[in-house]
Amino acid sequence: MQIDLKNPLLMLPGPVPLHERVLNAMSRPMINHRGPEFAKILNDCSSILKEIFKTQNDILIISGSGTAGMEAAVSNVVKGDLVVTIVNGKFGQRFEDIVNLYGTAISVKCEWGQPIDLNAVEAALKSHATVITMVHNETSVGILNPAKEVGELARKYNAIFILDGVSSIGGNEVFTDEWGVDIAILGSQKCIAVPPGLSAVSVSKKAYNAMGVTKPPYYLNLKEYQKSAVNGQTPFTPAVSLFFALHEALNIAKECGIQEIIDRHEFYATVVREFIKELGLELFPTLNEYSEYSNTVTAIKMPDGFSVQELRAKMKEKGILIVGGQAHLKNKIFRIGHMGNASSEEITITLDALKQSLIELGVNV
Repeated sequence: MQIDLKNPLLMLPGPVPLHERVLNAMSRPMINHRGPEFAKILNDCSSILKEIFKTQNDILIISGSGTAGMEAAVSNVVKGDLVVTIVNGKFGQRFEDIVNLYGTAISVKCEWGQPIDLNAVEAALKSHATVITMVHNETSVGILNPAKEVGELARKYNAIFILDGVSSIGGNEVFTDEWGVDIAILGSQKCIAVPPGLSAVSVSKKAYNAMGVTKPPYYLNLKEYQKSAVNGQTPFTPAVSLFFALHEALNIAKECGIQEIIDRHEFYATVVREFIKELGLELFPTLNEYSEYSNTVTAIKMPDGFSVQELRAKMKEKGILIVGGQAHLKNKIFRIGHMGNASSEEITITLDALKQSLIELGVNV
């Protein structure tokens, strides 16, 4: 594989490289988004996404990034309510920030990259909270949080469970219905390898019932998306070219086999982690019996005395983009994405370049 320095290889936690078929799909001429051709695309996408989410609930597709999906989930069911928010990374904090616009967050905070305390979650739910939010795959720190166990607690206390699956659905096993997830969110630029700009949201009957007592938002009104979807439409003008891309990407996933894609994500994640350990580096997140390493991004501690920025610059010189940490972790960790269409060849090239870059910096590997 020849690396093109003008178009670096994106080994990021999203966006990801796109399949040639997806790129070609976006070049199609425009169609009437109120006509039968778009209706078929929307219905096909919803059908395949149900398989990926493992749900019988409605799938609603919003022209907006994963954050739009997060805000849609919260704003439709929260109106001054107490909401338990689980925070052990950047995107858990984002969920809490959104919740505080519409209700009051009861925060269950851990150090970023530390496993969540399920006892603390249960104690928070006892405070008569009606909703609980959690990020399943916290890409900022490379940890997979225990959705199944949190779902059990949500059921026990009759709370609506909102799960950010933006970077896990399609790359991890996610059992939306089995785990009792009332609203789950997927982002287009992650595991299913579509450009940024779409989010898919699954909505349970319990969540719809809760919407009856809240004043809905305008653009993100999920009941309006539900009504329009019955007729193969969205309530507002959709990003048609992105729907072309989504349709093609989901067809590719169907052809490859959804389980095979999840297995591939798991395999590549294992390869990357083992290589990192062989280099003598340390993975960033701390795990307990209920947490796992991410299947879609690996977070690595930067050796003391060395610069993440310099490492990224070395990798970029070799035609590969990786990222550092966020907020207070900016120069403490670096992250390698291995989601979407990442191939074994791209993984190998990235790891070889990483080893060489570390050697050039003077790191003893």
